[in-house]
Amino acid sequence: MPDLEQSLQGRDLGHLRIIAEHWGVEFNAPDARVGIQRLAPVLVNREMLNEVIECLPEGARRALDELCKKDGRLSWAFFTRRYGAVREMGAARRDRERPYLNQLASATEALWYRGLIGRAFFNTPSGPEEFAYLPEEFVAILPFEESSAPQQLGRPATQLEKTYLFAATDRILDDACTMLAGFRRQRTLESLSANLLCGANTPYPLTAAALKGLLASAGLLTPNGAPKPDAVRRFLEASRAQALLQLVNGWLHSIEFNEIRLIPDLETEGEWRNDPLSARRAVLDFLSVIPGSMVGQTGSEERPFWSISSFVAAIRQNFPDFQRSAGDYDAWYLRNRVTNQYLRGFEFWDDVDGALLRFIIGGPLFWLGIVELGLDAEPAADHPPNLTAFRFSAWAQRLLDLQPPPDLPEEKEWVIVRSDASIRVPLLTPRAVRYQIARFSEWEGFAQGVYLYRITPSSLESARQQGLQPPQIQALLKRSSRVIPPGILSALERWGNIGAETHAEAVTILKVSDPVILQALRQSKAARFLGEALDPKTVIIRRSAWKKIAAALAELGYLAETTVEGDE
Repeated sequence: MPDLEQSLQGRDLGHLRIIAEHWGVEFNAPDARVGIQRLAPVLVNREMLNEVIECLPEGARRALDELCKKDGRLSWAFFTRRYGAVREMGAARRDRERPYLNQLASATEALWYRGLIGRAFFNTPSGPEEFAYLPEEFVAILPFEESSAPQQLGRPATQLEKTYLFAATDRILDDACTMLAGFRRQRTLESLSANLLCGANTPYPLTAAALKGLLASAGLLTPNGAPKPDAVRRFLEASRAQALLQLVNGWLHSIEFNEIRLIPDLETEGEWRNDPLSARRAVLDFLSVIPGSMVGQTGSEERPFWSISSFVAAIRQNFPDFQRSAGDYDAWYLRNRVTNQYLRGFEFWDDVDGALLRFIIGGPLFWLGIVELGLDAEPAADHPPNLTAFRFSAWAQRLLDLQPPPDLPEEKEWVIVRSDASIRVPLLTPRAVRYQIARFSEWEGFAQGVYLYRITPSSLESARQQGLQPPQIQALLKRSSRVIPPGILSALERWGNIGAETHAEAVTILKVSDPVILQALRQSKAARFLGEALDPKTVIIRRSAWKKIAAALAELGYLAETTVEGDE
């Protein structure tokens, strides 16, 4: 911390006289440089300092107390937002208006004109930042408070705030398997979104974009988003505990996974950059003082639900700049998707910084099984769920210490193959098995704890393009199911030898009132568009050729509609 002489640098001779007047000391100097050398030693006096502090206005006392509690320095932006600014004015105006005697002056000005605080830039992990600070001589004699326990941020949740609960799950592992298999089938993020189950009905359901980011952070995707075959195989073959830990570890250390760009109501614009890793670590530090985060606190009674509104309010009160470099609230271009309003300035802290706190808790920390959630009402289809409480899960401490959580279920369920070519894959089927099944069958949904797939010629053709052949499919089904209908094995074998034996397509049927009309068409230039005749008055035609046939009929003297039922 700079010393008192350094903190007085830059103050003019008139300012030094004001400080001396407040301290009740005689002061005389020819210029500011000599004045600082003469005044600074006089002020290093415990008795005089206590007298000055006792005469401070109430707000200035609170500001000084907070500086003492925060090791003698606070961000200048934070300090002046809370305790008021030092008004910029020249020496003549200052001496004329005498703001240091105004009882309505800010607490910051009261400390500034008494020489109790300095203002300087210090290096921080995010770069130089301006701070209000106590000179080191004052730090040595002021009564710094030593807290025996960490500051508690917020309060326990009320009964209403935990009306409806969501327990921690490892469902994200199943969604990861779904997405990795979908990528092998060249499916888009948009098409995969509807297949994700983690966080359903919660305020922050897992999105395809967020899951892709988590998979990339865990080292499972290449820079262009394609699955890494060996890494994916190891991930899917690992126990659920080890696989979950891999996702947690990747998220905890990722510099690319950017939560603020995933908040549903926020639209980001421009080229500005933030530091998601630093913000994430700050949030985890705040959460570390919440009951239930300590080693050994695994019982539910030791992990109380915590009010999220009170937690966010406490962060705003005590650490509002946790993700902002130098307290800058104008550099980021963010817009509310609903209101279309730009969110720049500290007045939108709740909409941006508060929203990030809620999202990290209700999103990644919940998806990864680290916290459980509480709502003030059961989720309803016509009303977005309101996140009101959270608590640490029984797995939290192990996961945050990068240890696999205990008691996760073993994947040993059998696949059920039916004679209609459908495949039922229970949740606790080995993920590596479901991944392979998804490569050669079509997704049909999820119901009652079972993934539903169906083998089709097109899905088998897609599998063949991925290098998966019918003998491999047969071997997989034999290993992972108790019984396989003989017809399915035969169909796979025939498909491998012959390919698809049936074909279905949408066609248009032309029906005329007189067979003569069809005969005339077959002798016209439109004959090539006619297909198989079903009877003398009915013929199959290619759907895309209908307008050409209608034109040919008109030339023959028969009017017809230019569109058919079902056309857009």
